[in-house]
Amino acid sequence: MAEKPQPVKVLYCGVCGLPAEYCEFGPDFEKCKPWLIQNAPQLYPDLIQESNSNAADRVSDQLQSSSITDVTGPSGSSVPKQEPVKRLPGGKIKKKEKQEVIIEKVTRNKRKSITTIKGLELFGVKLSDASKKLGKKFATGASVVKGPTEKDQIDVQGDIAYDIVEFITDTWPDVPESAIYFIEDGKKVPVA
Repeated sequence: MAEKPQPVKVLYCGVCGLPAEYCEFGPDFEKCKPWLIQNAPQLYPDLIQESNSNAADRVSDQLQSSSITDVTGPSGSSVPKQEPVKRLPGGKIKKKEKQEVIIEKVTRNKRKSITTIKGLELFGVKLSDASKKLGKKFATGASVVKGPTEKDQIDVQGDIAYDIVEFITDTWPDVPESAIYFIEDGKKVPVA
């Protein structure tokens, strides 16, 4: 009778959480190196040789670069505090969204058009309430839909692009006119 295959035991990195074989492809390989040298030396023998040859160089470099003036406490003003960077899977850095409202007119069936409003939610505006107000103000259909980037946007029937700027700034004073942009011919054009 054939033996049952045993499950493979995978060693995961204690720093980045990837399997140790894939650490070098992860976002924080420099942080993982000390852990890999200590816990998985058989996977990266070149790291051990590199660390041994560079250890003396690093110590002398640190001694030369440090001085008495560099030593400040955690409340020292010489070191600016950086806010933590949010990382997405794969090591990509998450960008903060700019607070801006983008208005775009999309033409369909030659004469029919739809005005799309994106970004109102970044100013604390509830999109469902905004679509109701827009529908009543301009006597058209208005609805909240998912856009191509999986974010909610408001679609209003008709070409109301130039009337809508004044309505948005009057109805929601938190939205400055300088943060409203039109998309014309594929280019973002400021309103003001």
